Amino acid sequence: MNVPAHRRALPEAPGRRGWCPGLARPMPTGDGLLARVHPPLGMLSLGQARAVAQGARLFGNGHLDLTARANLQIRGVTESTRAPLARLLTEGGLGDRRGDGGPQRLTLTQPLAGHDPAELIDVPSLARSIEAAALDIPGLPAKTLVVVEGRLDAALPDADCIVTAPDAARVEIVIAAADGMHTVTNLAATEAPAAVAALLAAFARTGRRRMRDLSEVERVSVLGSIAPAANEQYLRSGAVARSPSPSGGERKKRGAPFAPQAGFRRQFDLQILALDAPFGRCTADALDRVVSVARAIGADTIRLSPTRGFVLLAPADAPAGGVLAKLAADFIVAPDDPRRSVDACTGAPGCASGSTSTLLDAERLAQAFRPLGAQGLAAHVSGCTKGCARPGPADLTLVGAQGRYGIVIGGAPGDEPAIHLPIEAVLDRLGRAETVGLAAAFAPNMAWPDNGRDGRPA
Repeated sequence: MNVPAHRRALPEAPGRRGWCPGLARPMPTGDGLLARVHPPLGMLSLGQARAVAQGARLFGNGHLDLTARANLQIRGVTESTRAPLARLLTEGGLGDRRGDGGPQRLTLTQPLAGHDPAELIDVPSLARSIEAAALDIPGLPAKTLVVVEGRLDAALPDADCIVTAPDAARVEIVIAAADGMHTVTNLAATEAPAAVAALLAAFARTGRRRMRDLSEVERVSVLGSIAPAANEQYLRSGAVARSPSPSGGERKKRGAPFAPQAGFRRQFDLQILALDAPFGRCTADALDRVVSVARAIGADTIRLSPTRGFVLLAPADAPAGGVLAKLAADFIVAPDDPRRSVDACTGAPGCASGSTSTLLDAERLAQAFRPLGAQGLAAHVSGCTKGCARPGPADLTLVGAQGRYGIVIGGAPGDEPAIHLPIEAVLDRLGRAETVGLAAAFAPNMAWPDNGRDGRPA
């Protein structure tokens, strides 16, 4: 599993300046406090994974969330257990990096980073250098995200900034705007950490929460932090006229998946096992079982995936072919599992903002949504308008409100619902959507035979 020589161009990042022992103040939820864990580069050693599982059992309620940014959340923490949990995780190298409310982990890389033959650069080293360069930027919003990608044909997740590699020597820096992604400069890979840090420092000074929220004047000012040439390139690209850059906006929608699909496959000298947590949730005991499997097949690291799961890399001669079956009771282990097409948050009673049992309803929805999911459509069951599980749009979004769901077609949880329905009526209409389409199936007309279950006259 050695990294080829052409991917070792960048030095290791320096030590963690500004390290703040412990955990940032956990967020209150319906089942206690929520403690966030941000593994560096989204990777846990087997010992760290055991510590997370132990911490969830001893100091939480035994439940874990896996996030779309490849982080972990320990649920059910209390004020009395917060401090010992922080000590346990800090001793394992998983404590906070900064104490100013900024991003504990800034970069997101694909789970196979450093082991993918399609990568043109050393992605882990570049990501570490960007993390180190940006660690001391004051006022950087906590949710700021920089994606680092070394493949030419990869689909890219939403981010404030994306660093991609057109060849083995240079990288492009792409930023988010209201109308898409815009390539703003092309420079040597070794210059990228300083350039990204300069961009982010200028962005932090605007006071905006996300890069896409910048006004045109603010965006030009931010780009000026790199170099006048970058500013001129941005203006020439037609960005003022809201014309997305092809290398950013178009590549983002096409190409190989950013993360491997659930299941087993071989790649040269590796065996790849990918498993997703149903709706992003698992137990401490399930994580312990993942650690046991990893140890049995010679995988020394558990990689978190933005599919809200784990990826294990085993040597070619390890007995890894059949071990996913041992984890099937706890995880999604096949690419055709219908739950892969549905995102869902914790909902009631685990979240104080939720009024519906989103996890139970998402399980039912996934079965009814299977034919549409097989066509590539996606659904989202959200307990409220915040959309924690999927902030962006989905083909079908259910937004919990007073025990029912607001239905949004092709939009996000914060958009205006077309109609409000109980889950039974949602499933009834969904059964006809494969024939008439989602928009027609959920049209808010009184003639639809729901027997008054949608709150309108039958």
